[in-house]
Amino acid sequence: MQFGLTESQLILKNNARKFFPAECPSAEVRRLMETETAFDETLWRKIAEQGFTGMIFPEEYGGLGLGMVEMAAALEEMGRALIPGPFHSTVLLAGSVINEAGSDAQKQKYLAPIAAGDARATLALLEGSGDWDTDSIHLRARPSASGGYTLSGEKFFVPDLGAADFFVVAARAGADLTLCVVDAKATGLRATPMAGLDTTRKLYALILDNVEVAKEDILATGEEAKRALDRGIAIATVGLIAEMVGGMQKVQELAIEYAKTRKQFGQPIGKFQAVQQMCADMYLYTESSRSAVYYAAWALQENTPDAPSAVSVAKAYASDACREVGNKGVQVHGGMGFTWENDVHLYYRRAKASEIAFGDANFHREKLARLVIDRPAARIAEI
Repeated sequence: MQFGLTESQLILKNNARKFFPAECPSAEVRRLMETETAFDETLWRKIAEQGFTGMIFPEEYGGLGLGMVEMAAALEEMGRALIPGPFHSTVLLAGSVINEAGSDAQKQKYLAPIAAGDARATLALLEGSGDWDTDSIHLRARPSASGGYTLSGEKFFVPDLGAADFFVVAARAGADLTLCVVDAKATGLRATPMAGLDTTRKLYALILDNVEVAKEDILATGEEAKRALDRGIAIATVGLIAEMVGGMQKVQELAIEYAKTRKQFGQPIGKFQAVQQMCADMYLYTESSRSAVYYAAWALQENTPDAPSAVSVAKAYASDACREVGNKGVQVHGGMGFTWENDVHLYYRRAKASEIAFGDANFHREKLARLVIDRPAARIAEI
């Protein structure tokens, strides 16, 4: 891999840095936070017109056919602008799973509208344990007379369900994992908003009571479903880390700017060594996270053998790093960091929510330990 972005990737990243703050400034972020779904049709349409909703999808389904490195570059700037709404759940969660598991007909039906920006979607995965391991999925899928399934059970922490046109649900058909697409207006669904720390992304509890799924809406079953779900979660995890890096970058910038202008004892607080050390630590955490996530994005893009470990290394480090950057950003601002008028607390709330999403640092360290134990001795050095 190259240890830097190519010229075209830098152009994409710079354009994204101009686009997102211009189309969704802080005042608009705050407005959308107060709405029921944090979704705005006009903003979504502008994002789609720029091609962001189809970046990583094949051209035959309306995508741009770009890679995860380009997606990470765009998502970093999206996180820096704290873009609210269902982009992550639509493109990186549901879209990636459909792209991995769906047939050509299913991709034409569901993936093409996502790529075009004509549909929003999400993934209903987590259950009572809140465990990101696929072994924790127990929602029942019983065979129906039509050849499809009848789904019954509960899902929790479903992101952006209120803005979704349809969603992918992970269930159990006997002992096998299965992935199905369900219309958000299907009979037998009941969604309830859940309280969340990050109000730019709404969470829901979902009850499915004998929800009918047609045979043509079953994406995959068994090992194929597990492979597609694991791949989709890995892509979504890398995308989230890229957003976390963008948020860390913005908190660092806000803290440095404040340290230059806030004066105590007749001089800017940035001249005090304790404040300088906090800013230096923020820089270290941000740059280290950035290096880890771009390598993980490249590894996923190229399907390298160490891709799973690269994703877990990046998430384990960034989960701790984003919390520390948020802490230090608030500390540099002092009492101002806790006020509603200051933006730094908005990034801290996103950081705390992202810290545990797709598994916290401990979850991924345990995952790395299992990868080491299960991997042949000759391959351990690759991690």
